[in-house]
Amino acid sequence: MSGRAVLIVCFFMKRKTTILVITAALTVLMAFVCLFVGSSNMSIAECFSALFGKGSQAGVRIMQNIRLPRVLAAVIAGAGLSVSGLIMQTTLNNSMASPSTLGITNAAVFGANVSIIAFAGGFLKTGHDASSFMVGTNPYATSAVAFIFAVVSVLLIMGLGRIRSFSPGVLILSGIAMGSVWTAATTILQFYSTDIGLSAAVIWSFGDLGRATYETDAIMAAVLVVSIIFFSLMSWKYNALLSGDETAVSLGINVKTLRFISLLMSSLLTAVCVSFLGIIGFVGIICPHISKRLIGNNHRISIPLSALTGSLLLLTADTASRIIGSGSALPVGAITALLGAPFFVALILGRRKYHA
Repeated sequence: MSGRAVLIVCFFMKRKTTILVITAALTVLMAFVCLFVGSSNMSIAECFSALFGKGSQAGVRIMQNIRLPRVLAAVIAGAGLSVSGLIMQTTLNNSMASPSTLGITNAAVFGANVSIIAFAGGFLKTGHDASSFMVGTNPYATSAVAFIFAVVSVLLIMGLGRIRSFSPGVLILSGIAMGSVWTAATTILQFYSTDIGLSAAVIWSFGDLGRATYETDAIMAAVLVVSIIFFSLMSWKYNALLSGDETAVSLGINVKTLRFISLLMSSLLTAVCVSFLGIIGFVGIICPHISKRLIGNNHRISIPLSALTGSLLLLTADTASRIIGSGSALPVGAITALLGAPFFVALILGRRKYHA
């Protein structure tokens, strides 16, 4: 390799490292900003004191039991949804692939509706009695049922894909079809529910970081760490897969097994986040594309960068939701959708321009 080529490689490696460090710094900064934004009118000094257990009892409760779990949930879920989207796009060779495209979020919503409307009370027990409905509702049961249905949906999609030897196109179409089925089933279930059950189910579907606790954050973090370690170990295989299945096979990679395990792991990661926090759309599309635009397709760097950009986006969206809400936080899923819709249109227009 010539001296000039070495300089070029060093320049790009330094540039990628710099982008990674800057993104990490911005994520940490936004996490602190998110901690200090709220309706309590606490000063920054009071927030810092309450964060470490000093100051008023109300301030300590706000910082330690409400804001800190919420910020941690934004960091963890944003990273999880973004990395899941990146792996899905790579393994399916489709830039539009995401947890929403594969119908995972739709299945989780149906599962939550089953738990809230039927199992927790709804039309089976409570009728229109709000107090008895709240007594019968178990948030962990709702998350568990949502997670089970999301996993069932993933397995069904994988089964349909196996008929066509895991063709990426078939998997995308299967996900869209399954998503429509889950949405239709949710609509039918809600039609027969009581007004209290329907209200609770609709509220659950909003992407809401406010329902996060240290326990749910710990569960999501455990799944995220295991998933990122696995994806990072497989990064060279994903890089090979970008050149086509034939190239990957020639390098000794079992493409079918890699695609199956990767899609299953990324879907499970998404299912855990969605089951605890509700629908938070477009993070799995926006952030992987931003990462690839900044540093390219090398998964050794794009995986951690996607995680950081996902955390940064969700922290920014959560901060904006509380500022816009003027005392009551808007559903963060609505903010990410407002950000994601124009990005999705720009992505489509960009592809048309590219292929022109």
